[in-house]
Amino acid sequence: MRFLYAGLGLFCVALAVIGIVLPLLPTVPFLLLAAFFFANSSERLHNWIVDHNVFGPMIIDWRDHGAIRPAAKKAATVSIAAVFGLSVLLGAPGHILGIQAVVLSIVLFFIWTRPNG
Repeated sequence: MRFLYAGLGLFCVALAVIGIVLPLLPTVPFLLLAAFFFANSSERLHNWIVDHNVFGPMIIDWRDHGAIRPAAKKAATVSIAAVFGLSVLLGAPGHILGIQAVVLSIVLFFIWTRPNG
């Protein structure tokens, strides 16, 4: 199981790195998953990701306070608006736009009601 968790953790880190440059792919949820998998597989990998200059502060903010940094909240909002705008531009059916609007609004509500990191 340790090898499976370590592999899943590395896969999540790869997705998080891709998410840095692709605005439609979330970064922080994958980092949180990676930290979870590493905590259950390798103390060395877990320490690496928590102590990382870029990834560590986001993980620690969430772990200790359930907090999201304001810059991350703004980036998420812009990404969500871009996804919805793209759906409108591509002519998605009204019921799809309605579902997206509800789900994305709930996600935004969750993000903006978290404490600031």
